[in-house]
Amino acid sequence: MMDILTRFSAQLLAGAGLTLQLTAIAALLACALALPLAIARCSERGLLRWPIRLFVSFFRGTPLLAQLFLVYYGSGQFRTELNQLGLWWFFRDPYYCALLTFVLNSTAYQVEILRGGLRAVPYGQIEAGIAMGLSRFNQYRKIILPNAYRIAFPALGNEIILLLKGSAVVSVITLFDVMGQTRRIFSQTFDLSVYLWAAVLYLLMTSVFVWLWRRLELCLTRHQRVRQAPSPATLPAAKRVSAGVSP
Repeated sequence: MMDILTRFSAQLLAGAGLTLQLTAIAALLACALALPLAIARCSERGLLRWPIRLFVSFFRGTPLLAQLFLVYYGSGQFRTELNQLGLWWFFRDPYYCALLTFVLNSTAYQVEILRGGLRAVPYGQIEAGIAMGLSRFNQYRKIILPNAYRIAFPALGNEIILLLKGSAVVSVITLFDVMGQTRRIFSQTFDLSVYLWAAVLYLLMTSVFVWLWRRLELCLTRHQRVRQAPSPATLPAAKRVSAGVSP
């Protein structure tokens, strides 16, 4: 087992770099797209709400692998049209197809997560902002969005973890991420232990991300953690006497 790790550690680390790169870029782009779509999803206007609802339902209700095939193999059916539009360079590259699929998929999930966060903001705080004369833009900037993201933050972290693990599907379109490198190494050695090392690598990446995400969450919610004075029962006997509390 250690021999496989020694011989092919460079390839596995290169695959991990591609996995992290795809996940990070897709998550950031999806985050930028999800906010305006989530706000429109909460709109009372059906013309804005229903197209987004259909988009979210499709990408949340179908497998990521099927979406990847539709983008990568399906775009080839429109090669002439894409050439005329000057977009074929994008869709012929498996990296860009995978990135587009991940962005669309993650956007759909983040829209629903943010919609839940926006709905959960106490209306009393919004009323207070209205009473202070804040414009709609400032209500979102100072009241609604900070509270919505604070509520949605743990769920957004879970979505990025799922995206990181789901990125293994790109190996079927010839991208050498962690799973792609693992399959190539196995085809050369027929040693099943390489899949164990791939699993360990995924576990390490997700564990580090969870730790970093929790640290970031603690920083964002530090104002909510109020230091409470200890109860008399938990004080040492000397301090209870000095405080005038009977032992």
